Amino acid sequence: MSDGTLYDKVWDRHRVTELPTGQDQLFVGHHLIHEVTSPQAFGMVNERDLDVAFPERTYATVDHIIPTEDRTRPFDDGAAEEMLEALELNVQRAGIDFADPESGDQGIVHVVGPEQGLTQPGMTVVCGDSHTATHGAFGAIAFGIGTSQIRDVLATGSIAMERQDVRRVEVTGELDPAVSAKDVVLTIIRELGTDGGVGYVYEYGGSAVEDMPMHERMTLCNMSIEGGARAGYVNPDETTYDYLEGRDAVPDGEKFEELTAYWESISSDSDATYDDVVTIDGSAIEPTVTWGTTPGQAVGVTEEIPDPSDLPEDKRGSAKQAMEHMNVEPGDTMEGYPIDVAFIGSCTNGRLPDLRAAADVLEGNELHEDVRGLAVPGSQRVKVAAEAEGLDEVFRDAGFEWREAGCSMCLGMNDDQLVGDEVSASSSNRNFVGRQGSPEGKTVLMSPRMVAAAGIAGEVTDVRTLEEVMRA
Repeated sequence: MSDGTLYDKVWDRHRVTELPTGQDQLFVGHHLIHEVTSPQAFGMVNERDLDVAFPERTYATVDHIIPTEDRTRPFDDGAAEEMLEALELNVQRAGIDFADPESGDQGIVHVVGPEQGLTQPGMTVVCGDSHTATHGAFGAIAFGIGTSQIRDVLATGSIAMERQDVRRVEVTGELDPAVSAKDVVLTIIRELGTDGGVGYVYEYGGSAVEDMPMHERMTLCNMSIEGGARAGYVNPDETTYDYLEGRDAVPDGEKFEELTAYWESISSDSDATYDDVVTIDGSAIEPTVTWGTTPGQAVGVTEEIPDPSDLPEDKRGSAKQAMEHMNVEPGDTMEGYPIDVAFIGSCTNGRLPDLRAAADVLEGNELHEDVRGLAVPGSQRVKVAAEAEGLDEVFRDAGFEWREAGCSMCLGMNDDQLVGDEVSASSSNRNFVGRQGSPEGKTVLMSPRMVAAAGIAGEVTDVRTLEEVMRA
């Protein structure tokens, strides 16, 4: 077992007792909730006439089902309206802070929590959403949980969990300027597999990770679950503290200095032991895209799609099915693969620096005539900040639709969906069949800069080549 890691320290400090099942009962430092996974949990709590144990440690927002275009109430989608009404009623009864659509704070839960300083190093964070691992970027231990576990946290402020092993994922070297955390995490998942992290929590480190700003670390940790890991985290450092200082929920002055001292103490020891260590050469990573129907089916943009016969036997069948769905062949490259939609947003890549990166590529250019573009800020605060910088005008001038905050086209639970066999160049996190709303639709995952480049070209293209042409 690992020893001396941040995971071990945070786990031990939140461990209440060992349960008869062999699991540990963990105290939950912060519970984030949204409209999709909370109604049934609240229903079970209400049926037993229980109070929410720690409303002050709970925060709610609406993100999955909310329209990003017309927000007139009631929503045209009756199910969406019903879910939002249930959330409004439940948080009001329980006295839980709620970032509603009129608050100016609404947004994707994994964008809202960090930007308000609700997520801090050393915390245990849970949410009824698989991408809760995002918060690990701050040195928190963050898990996605199911409905019955949401019930338990609401009622008791604690959760039954099994301790995981810890794998250190070292990303060494210096990344190419065109390479982002999205490319890094797709490479990690490709190398280790979509099930390679089962039973593990990933500790991301190495020079390439240490050099990443916070939004990139959030992207990296966000997709830990796509690699099978229960969670992922980065040890806190000056980059973390600089990001948190001055945030709404973060104390200032002497209290902040005390906090940073504590945060430093929970970082992994220099002589910590791990259950496994994997090293990835970051300098060898190029802009990366998916060719198949899992995030692990990925290649560098100039790299050939593998022959299924060259893959491990248990991966061959799914690779063949993915190639049939995506209409690609072994030996093809994804460069030149036609697209219909360019989507920039999601909890993976919907933050202000992500929008800046895409706008940097788009400025002075226009979408290909056959491409529909959606730029969706991850939160209302991100939207306001982007508009203050004029980024909305860059997107509009390029032909993108500039939308309100929400999960949008990341998943088919709102109005923003693929139609028929449309192909999406997407900055989101999953490319499963039907994920973006249409069973015939096709999703190619990539970074925001690569999405912008694909939107201009009308096909998957190497952003490095496009930028060379633009400079010429």
